Amino acid sequence: MRLKPFFPLLPAPCPLSYPNDNFLRLPTYNFLDYCLFVTFFPQLIAGPIVHHKDIIFQFDNKHIYRYNPENIAIGITIFSIGLFKKVVFADTIAVYATPTFNAASQGIAPTFISAWIAALAYTLQLYFDFSGYSDMAIGIARMFGIKLPINFNSPYKAISIINFWRRWHITLSNFLRDYLYIPLGGSRQGKLRRNFNLLITMLLGGIWHGAGWTFVFWGGLHGIYLIINHQWRSLRKSLGHDLNNTNWLDRGFGWLLTFIAVVISWVIFRAESMNSAFILLQGMIGLNGISISESFSYQSVFWIISLLIIALFTPNTQEWMTSYNPALNHSQASNYSADNLHLWKRLQWRPNPVWAMITASMTVIALLKLTKVSEFLYFQF
Repeated sequence: MRLKPFFPLLPAPCPLSYPNDNFLRLPTYNFLDYCLFVTFFPQLIAGPIVHHKDIIFQFDNKHIYRYNPENIAIGITIFSIGLFKKVVFADTIAVYATPTFNAASQGIAPTFISAWIAALAYTLQLYFDFSGYSDMAIGIARMFGIKLPINFNSPYKAISIINFWRRWHITLSNFLRDYLYIPLGGSRQGKLRRNFNLLITMLLGGIWHGAGWTFVFWGGLHGIYLIINHQWRSLRKSLGHDLNNTNWLDRGFGWLLTFIAVVISWVIFRAESMNSAFILLQGMIGLNGISISESFSYQSVFWIISLLIIALFTPNTQEWMTSYNPALNHSQASNYSADNLHLWKRLQWRPNPVWAMITASMTVIALLKLTKVSEFLYFQF
């Protein structure tokens, strides 16, 4: 329950100062509201990046201060899914990425197969690590009756770079859009200015992750990706193509091109330096040979294929939980047609003994895997 305002942090403008009676007044929040928002621990460390308007109004709801078994059950389930993603999926696949990246930082060139295994392993590690963390944050918040915004919407199913950034780290994408891209002018001043704004926004987004040339290059590369994507869409529009009506071949080619572009960018993002990034990229195009190295493991191929299938063909956390409003804007996270949704609807989460056993099993397995210190990747950015 909120107290009456006594320390307005954002005072509403005086109506006499503006001739337009429809002027949007800024809301007022007291100091305790502000403290509650900035100290709400589930979203403090690495995200989701929460705007005050997303959750501060939820603190007014008197029902969140009462025990709610449904919120507890939903929160524990989402938290368990996130923990399982992190400990079982991300930490397991990490062992096939780290050695190759470390070797590249020492100037040791990987072969074609080794380079691709490392690149794909890190691509999957990063996704399951960070999406797992986001699920855990959303789950903890839900135990308190608070809904945080979704942060991932099956990003590796994206069929374009534009689509990818609407699915990957959604709260960061929204932050960059609202506080960088739009203030720079957005797309309101012509295509040339839009492209410039995209490039600057992504460069700053890269620097936001860390003060290193790899992050600058990663951000600039995604800026170039986005510019090319927008120019391609403009060309297709000029040729009379319906961008909303694509066949399976267009979608398949768009997905493959997008996925390869994202994997290449993650190599640069992960590398210790630009030199080690180029060593890995040279290996990925076969300049270091194509032979199978002694460190090759069929287990790595098994894990990469398994996690790709999970990332590409199974519902995400929001879709598993969609009947119970797991997060803000969760309804926008559907990636399935009506027929497919009907198929998966039978398997969606329900507060029943079967799902209780599944949740308990995931939690036990994850806890048993916690035999060593396991840090989240995004804590270092």
